[in-house]
Amino acid sequence: MSLNDFKDELISSKKYWLIYLILIIVLGLSTVTYNHTPNYGFWINALLIVAVLGILCIVYYFMHDSDKELYKVAFVIILCFGIITSFIVPICDVSDETEHLARAELTSRGIIIPHWTGEDLGVERAYNVSSSHKPAVYNTGAGFESIEALNFLTDRVGKTVYQTPFDTQKIDYTPTLIVSAFEQNPFYGYLPQAIGMNIAKLLDLNVIWMLWLGRIFNLMLYAGLISLAIKKTPVLKMPLLAVSCIPISIYQAASLSIDSMIIGLAILAVAYFLYLYKAEKNSLGVREVIMFSALCLILGLCKLPYLAFIFLLLLIPFDNFKKGKKIIPYMIICIVLVGIIGVMWSRYSAPALMHSWRSRLKYLDPPGQMNYILSNPSFMGNFFAQIFTHNIAKILYGTFNFFGAAQKIHYADSYHLIVVTLLLFLAVMLLAYPKREKFDLKTRIGTLFIVLAIYVGTCLIQLLTWASVGKLNLGLSTRYFVPLFALFPIIGTFKIDRLEKYKDDFDKYAMVFIIAFMAVMVLSFATKYY
Repeated sequence: MSLNDFKDELISSKKYWLIYLILIIVLGLSTVTYNHTPNYGFWINALLIVAVLGILCIVYYFMHDSDKELYKVAFVIILCFGIITSFIVPICDVSDETEHLARAELTSRGIIIPHWTGEDLGVERAYNVSSSHKPAVYNTGAGFESIEALNFLTDRVGKTVYQTPFDTQKIDYTPTLIVSAFEQNPFYGYLPQAIGMNIAKLLDLNVIWMLWLGRIFNLMLYAGLISLAIKKTPVLKMPLLAVSCIPISIYQAASLSIDSMIIGLAILAVAYFLYLYKAEKNSLGVREVIMFSALCLILGLCKLPYLAFIFLLLLIPFDNFKKGKKIIPYMIICIVLVGIIGVMWSRYSAPALMHSWRSRLKYLDPPGQMNYILSNPSFMGNFFAQIFTHNIAKILYGTFNFFGAAQKIHYADSYHLIVVTLLLFLAVMLLAYPKREKFDLKTRIGTLFIVLAIYVGTCLIQLLTWASVGKLNLGLSTRYFVPLFALFPIIGTFKIDRLEKYKDDFDKYAMVFIIAFMAVMVLSFATKYY
């Protein structure tokens, strides 16, 4: 399109970007409180940047306003706001980012399976703990071999680039030992971050670029996965995009965390399931079953409860396959294989937790927790009561509440107006989307069971591997469950007549809100950190 075409679209879409500007100003100002009084010069500059960028993204959407081209818009808007996020979020401030940094650096040197030096010393834990009140004792020499450059970053957790005079320092390759490196995670979850780090090394950039380029390449993979998902799915494109662009999703995507790949792969898996579900009769074969199973496997090895996505196979109408019901044995074989590999991986990954800083926490005692549960049957009643009340409320609030490694309380931010607005928007997008799609009762009930299995399974894992014995401090985070939101429109929606009346314009307003929430996230960081 020519410049004149762009100008015409800018003028014709002015109603929408004016709404966008009002949203980001009102919601952005709500981040300024007595707890967070920003550098107003920096904040206003951030407002101007996201205002212009948001308008350009809205115009770009109107220039590609069709289901066939929505995937292009998804890629662009995720990159635009994600790149700003990757720069503006302080050093290693995202949850566990120091450990993700360490694993990514190991991967950048071609180390697929990290070697824990504690095995050479004949010890099983990084830290030894006792039942007394004495502090845990570090097993000197137990850890992972890395480079000194990582200490520059990990020693400045929570600092912005303006708060350290050492951002001009070159990468220091002096060998050093680090305690934790997410040994239990699969290597491919760190390939994009590793590529970014290698570019920083090859170009002899300053050490801060190991963090920034690692984040940006992780974001690029996420944008690619989401773009592919939006392109692949024949239905529910806008609801899937909304889930992919929830601020907590972009926050994770623009970090070094493997959660970026988990969310991206899960959204792609949902999209591929929708593609299979809506396929024409007698059009699918064994190939599609194997591809979906492989996708669920690489997702599940990153986060084990998501292996349950494999059961979506059984919800695809058998008439869609050339073999009809004869496809069932192939499905069963794939489900069994995925399950076996998942169990084998869990046997490897569980002991690796003790090869990290977590081994110094005296309250981590899975056998003790299991014995307590067996001795106190009523405890599980309290567990289920909590995870379906208090924990769900915290998870919903966490859609716009961000970890801060340098904060005394890591999830201490209060953005009530933004959270309420965001949750109302998500409720409409996921539960009352006007372009309704029909799913049979078996599919809706089956999807509900899969959601419950993943949710309860994750909570049980946290109960055994994180909570104190006899306690319910599960340490749950919203990022664990973002992919489950994408399944809500399949489980069931309800009809709102007013929305049905304006369904042709609904997606346009939805895009405005999606972009606005990402912009307000950037403004919240400008308030919080600068």
